Amino acid sequence: MGEIDEAAIARDRVRPLAAAGGVLRGLGRGVVRLAIPAHCLACERPVATDGTLCPDCWGLLRLIEQPFCDRLAIPFAYEPGDGALSPEAIADPPPFARMRAVAIYGPVARQLVHGLKYRDHLDLARWMGGWMARAGGDLLATADLVVPVPLHRARLWWRRFNQSAALAAEIARASGAAFAPTVLSRPRSTRRQVGLSATERRVNVRGAFRVVEEVKPLIAGRRVVLVDDVYTTGATAKAATRALLRAGAACVDLLVFARVARGES
Repeated sequence: MGEIDEAAIARDRVRPLAAAGGVLRGLGRGVVRLAIPAHCLACERPVATDGTLCPDCWGLLRLIEQPFCDRLAIPFAYEPGDGALSPEAIADPPPFARMRAVAIYGPVARQLVHGLKYRDHLDLARWMGGWMARAGGDLLATADLVVPVPLHRARLWWRRFNQSAALAAEIARASGAAFAPTVLSRPRSTRRQVGLSATERRVNVRGAFRVVEEVKPLIAGRRVVLVDDVYTTGATAKAATRALLRAGAACVDLLVFARVARGES
């Protein structure tokens, strides 16, 4: 479908990937990394093919594969049947319809996420986004828009790019769905979620997101895939989903690179 080109989105809004200067700097580092021999994306040991992991890291990456909860992507220890829900999804249904994730958030997934998020290795978005597009193939097959979870402008200025937007751009390119990076905004600054309890996380992001008024007609009736890097308690994704649903989205699904398993952080 390609990127949305309506003037209402493009005019006076943050551009795709939000901070072009930071993106270009990150891509420049990516070019340097691509110029050297193929290396493991996580530990940087030499490998035969670029864009992959070494055997040790592959062995430690806990991929989420069927069977899993259709709503929360929690792996099942047995095959419960199509569309089965976990006790968590039944007891506290999230506002998004379905979630898909590549892996459990463990040492290797953390290394990849932190490399992209904190070390400006934007070349990782290409590979991680490709894995996410495959993991979320059933969501993307019916999606109209791919929307990243936004950063507040102060955090964006400090970090120089939005890692969720970098992933979403790759997912949209791989799937053919429209990349819509500016329809959801984060006008209220919030504390970092790391180290907060589940209740504190919910309070922290309550009301933090909104859909830009002039683009609400573009959201109405659309099926949206919301993209983020990591799902922990779900407070951020749920708050962003509610903002999209209030704007009239027909359905919101969630696609992340990794999700925290029960009892892990």
